[in-house]
Amino acid sequence: MSAPPAPAMVRRNRWAVSFADLLLLLLAFFVLLQASGQRRDVMLAGLSQQFGGRAMRQGIELRAAELFVPGEALLTGAGKARLTAIAREFSRDSGGIEVRSHGTDPARQRFDDWDLAAARLGAVARALRAEGIAGSRLAIRGLDQAEGKAGQGQVIRIAAKSD
Repeated sequence: MSAPPAPAMVRRNRWAVSFADLLLLLLAFFVLLQASGQRRDVMLAGLSQQFGGRAMRQGIELRAAELFVPGEALLTGAGKARLTAIAREFSRDSGGIEVRSHGTDPARQRFDDWDLAAARLGAVARALRAEGIAGSRLAIRGLDQAEGKAGQGQVIRIAAKSD
């Protein structure tokens, strides 16, 4: 017959089981997050709120192709008008405004994916600020290059933080 394991060995193995459980839970969470597809943003917002983050109210999603000159970060006349209307809508609130981007523009010419997305986010933020939105209220977040809806190209989302 073999001798019972030493107490030190039992303690050493106990943390390994707990660590393995934690890793499996994290793996399951990320698999669930990846499998959720379109509901990913809703799940992430809920998770952020659970950990003390501020919830985002429903935002406005705009295709970059409708706002900008193709392949550039220059707003068209229609794009400026659209952002003016959005600025009027968000000027009623006093909370923060978050500007995000996801997707890439296949029509890009001079810029790579990141440069074009960042330049367009900056252009949107500057246009909102020019329409009276205080710069302290604006936050630029995210340059997610993953394509959201197939063939949609770059999408810019403007949302107000709820208090």
